[in-house]
Amino acid sequence: MVDTEDHATQHRLALEALIRAEIKAAGGQLRFDRFMELALYAPGLGYYVAGTTKLGAAGDFVTAPEISPLFGRCLAVACREVLTALEAHPMHSRNTSTSTSTSTSTSTSTSTKNRKAKAGIGNGSLNRAAISSQSAELQASGTAPSSGADLLELGAGTGALAAELLASLAEQGPLPERYLILEPSPDLAERQRQTLSARVPALLERCHWLDRLPAQFDGIVIANEVLDAMPVNRFQIGNEGQIQEVCVGIDRDRDRDSNGDGDGERFIDRLSESASPALIQAVLALQSAGLATQPGYRSEINLRLAPWTQALGTMLGTGLILVIDYGYPRAERYLPERDQGTLMCHSRHQAHADPYRDIGLQDLTAHVDFTALAEAGRHAGLDLVGYTTQANFLIGCGIDALIAEAAATDPMAMLELTAGAKQLLLPSLMGERFQVLGLSKGLDELTLSGFSVRDLSARL
Repeated sequence: MVDTEDHATQHRLALEALIRAEIKAAGGQLRFDRFMELALYAPGLGYYVAGTTKLGAAGDFVTAPEISPLFGRCLAVACREVLTALEAHPMHSRNTSTSTSTSTSTSTSTSTKNRKAKAGIGNGSLNRAAISSQSAELQASGTAPSSGADLLELGAGTGALAAELLASLAEQGPLPERYLILEPSPDLAERQRQTLSARVPALLERCHWLDRLPAQFDGIVIANEVLDAMPVNRFQIGNEGQIQEVCVGIDRDRDRDSNGDGDGERFIDRLSESASPALIQAVLALQSAGLATQPGYRSEINLRLAPWTQALGTMLGTGLILVIDYGYPRAERYLPERDQGTLMCHSRHQAHADPYRDIGLQDLTAHVDFTALAEAGRHAGLDLVGYTTQANFLIGCGIDALIAEAAATDPMAMLELTAGAKQLLLPSLMGERFQVLGLSKGLDELTLSGFSVRDLSARL
């Protein structure tokens, strides 16, 4: 039997050795985004690609889909609005004519209505067994209502959101032609397959795992808690007002490194007066708006955000990109009182600010600059559909009605759903810390219920 603690230590030491070698090869310091990339995504060793448990009670953190199924059901409302809009779009006829799906109709036929009635759909029921049965019957007959468009989830975690979205869309339609998952973690991909096999087995054949973005895509892209784990660059304003880059260096404790095996070497912040031109330009842009000016101010900038958004914009023909994450508009993200930035580490449901502790065994995150995301979207040819808090978005999608519907058939379910709803909605928990931003292409008249309660786009 393998000692899990010893295995974790060996894992950490192997990743530290890799990072240490790269720092030395780079002349003694490494830009923080590269350190973060290795810590999270180094093949076989990084936090997200190694086999440790990450999500859930036994992991390091819990995301909204694991907290309550209401999150997925609310997002299904938004997806349904987009898929319906895509059905009426001129691109839809081309998509369905070239589809490889067995679906023969995207309309609600009389026989489909009868099957919905048998499953309790349309009468307030949220019975998942009935939904699964209905999905199986629809697929067996080859007439599953399908939109002809796809849904792509970036980083699908445990698969809980994918399962809830598919189950909810099977209940009222239309279903996506395919549910695509771009997942860098092999163990998470396997966990997703297990979740989907158990919860929506009849819809598993619609699910496909990717190792890169598709060249072309029409449909919905969902990025839930993806951008916070994207590698960031760190900067600090020097005593003379100069822009310094916070890099990663090595400090040697000679007393601990008597055998020369590297045990006495620890990672430290190292300030560089030679910040990258892109970082300098980004910080100067902040300062032109009166932000990040005081000496000693330290924070992060995601220089990879614009290329990421451009790649999605190039890929997307017609559809929506929906981003859910914790962050702020720029003016709030870089407030004077946030002078130490937002970099946080998560391990066993505890948060701290030391990125050099338990490397490869903890998550590293930074809050999203939603103004930067909106700007990157505009430069990528995307339209801003809306921006609001998670609480506003879920309320706009009818979370209260979903709780009431569940309570009508299972009163005990209301207690559990209400507890989950509090975590999703309360300002002190996830309600205001998490934000939702939508970007679209080719859907000029698109409006989403999620942004109807209070659209905060003017704050961007």
